[in-house]
Amino acid sequence: MDRIKILIIDDEENFTKLIKLNLEKTGKYEVKTENKGALGFIVAREFKPALILLDVMMPGVDGGDVCNQLVNEKDTKNIPIVFLTAVVNEEEIKENNGIIGGHPFIAKPVDIEKLIEIIEKNIC
Repeated sequence: MDRIKILIIDDEENFTKLIKLNLEKTGKYEVKTENKGALGFIVAREFKPALILLDVMMPGVDGGDVCNQLVNEKDTKNIPIVFLTAVVNEEEIKENNGIIGGHPFIAKPVDIEKLIEIIEKNIC
């Protein structure tokens, strides 16, 4: 069985390692991480993930910039994006129906079971 490719773009290296470990432990996912927002678009084009987990706030090129690059390029425009952010809480997620900028989002710290649920709901 082919594993589902997930790309995590987040500047927090320990966070990406932990999420990668937990997702790959299920046996369902192949996870690639990128800790520099500026390289996120390039990695997405090469890796061709089924879904991208994208941090909103990163130094230099932030998640909004990366998202704009992805949705405006023919090779990546159809890849679902789920934003990860520490600037909202569970209440704000409920108030916005879990959508930010037209994309689903999840608050940090991330509950792995909720994350898997959101991944499964949004993969191509």
